[in-house]
Amino acid sequence: MDEAIITRNIKELRQKKGVTLEKLASITHLSKGYLCKIEKSQKAPPFSTLNKIAHALGVEVSTLLEEEQGVISRDVEMVITHKRERKVVVTKGSLYGYTYEAIALEKAGKNMIPYIITPASKEKATFKHAGEEFIFVLEGKTEFIYKGKKYLMEKGDAVYFDSSVSHSGSSIGKKKAKLLSVMFNYKRI
Repeated sequence: MDEAIITRNIKELRQKKGVTLEKLASITHLSKGYLCKIEKSQKAPPFSTLNKIAHALGVEVSTLLEEEQGVISRDVEMVITHKRERKVVVTKGSLYGYTYEAIALEKAGKNMIPYIITPASKEKATFKHAGEEFIFVLEGKTEFIYKGKKYLMEKGDAVYFDSSVSHSGSSIGKKKAKLLSVMFNYKRI
């Protein structure tokens, strides 16, 4: 991944949304100077910072990683994503063995962030983020942990929860689980 593309995407998206560096700094709790350096640099910030910036700008991190010119400036009202077109994207969970396939990646300004997730075989991370989340088990079995309590979920089971509360999960059994996850962030610009 060319880091210059990431920094360009941050600046382009911020400007397209009419957000000042001061406003972005206020929302992300990062300094205006640091954000300015990110936009002027050829070096992308760490993932945790990218996640804060993406969240504040109302997009998923994968939007900031998109290499294709003009992706951010497209205004798409409706997107159909065929199975063969789904892209594996990097998110916080990727660092812990989770795989995320983006659905509707091209849809600009979305309020919901849908993924097909394959959780790691062992619980390695706990997640906590603003908003709400819906998970539907498409294949296999998963152990879902919420507020420290464990729940066994099988194909066809679903959970809807406040994602600002610590949660995690893992695949159980020989076959890795596949989950449809839809995240909703309501703290946006």
